[in-house]
Amino acid sequence: MTQKIEHIELKAEATGTGWKILTPVGTRVEVDDTLMVVESMKMEIPATTERAGTVVELKVAEGDAVQDGQVLAVVAI
Repeated sequence: MTQKIEHIELKAEATGTGWKILTPVGTRVEVDDTLMVVESMKMEIPATTERAGTVVELKVAEGDAVQDGQVLAVVAI
């Protein structure tokens, strides 16, 4: 029997720039861990996880433009 792996998408809360990636693909994360920081109007906005899991995909690189609601990363739970 195959087990279905669930994923959650981490979305940007503001328009800005992907400033700093803190957790590369393959990193195990816990609830409220910061995966990356988005810079918007000179404010640093942390993008945090809602659930524990493993980062399986980063959709933004440092320096990329980010739109409000854009998927930043995918975490397998």
